This record gives sequence, C-alpha cells and structure tokens, in this order.
Amino acid sequence: MLWLKALHLIFMVTWFAGLFYLPRLYVYHAMSSDEISNERFKVMERKLFYGIMTPGMIVTFIFGIWMLVDYAWGIYGTSGWLHAKLGLLVLMLVYHYFCGVWLVAFKEDRNQHSHVYYRWMNEVPVLFLVGIIILAVVKPF
Repeated sequence: MLWLKALHLIFMVTWFAGLFYLPRLYVYHAMSSDEISNERFKVMERKLFYGIMTPGMIVTFIFGIWMLVDYAWGIYGTSGWLHAKLGLLVLMLVYHYFCGVWLVAFKEDRNQHSHVYYRWMNEVPVLFLVGIIILAVVKPF
C-alpha cells in the first residue's frame, strides 16, 4: 500500500508541476509579440501539456483509483474528507481541460485572453493543492 501511495504522490507532483507552469507559459505567450517567441511557446506548451501534465494526471488517477479499490474506500468510503477531495479532483480535471482549450487557442493563434487573465488562472492550482493536501492529511471531517 505504501508503494501505491508513493507512486500516487510522485505522479501527483508531476501533474501539479505542469499545472503550475503551463499557465505561467501562457502569461509569457500572451505578452509575446514576435513570431519566433510565439512558435517557441507553442512547442513548450505542447510538450508540457502532452508530455508531462497529461501523463502525470493519468498515472495519478491510476494509482489513486487502485488505492481506493484496495484500501481507502472500505475504510474511508463514508468520510466527508474523501468525498470533498474527490470533488476537488473533479474540479482539477475541469481546470486541466481548460488548460488544453487555451493550448489549442494559442496553437491556432486565436487566444482571446490577456496576460493578466493567465496570471489569475496561474493561482488556481495553488487552491487545489492546499485543499487536497489538507483534506488528505488532516482529514477534518
């Protein structure tokens, strides 16, 4: 069980690294005005989203579901903290999806948002991280 938890946490960190960095790339991309920078950001964003973030998310969910099936649901299935954590994970999936929507918008040169918008969006994963860690460690309810 500890191996599953360790692997779950390793890939969760990988996923969060992308969730923290990709919107920051969008900030800089939205501020760029030359074609060389524009194309460079497109490559960096694509590699981060498809090469790090999405695989990190998938493997995080594989190990998380494995733990739920093997261990956690039987013990914590009626605990409010687990349901709240799973609710935050659903919201993270929505955020991940929108990171992909923004990726396509930049790829097709049709971004409609300013760098300020992406600066605000860059803070959203912090809220998820704080909430999920507190729920999983403290188990407040």
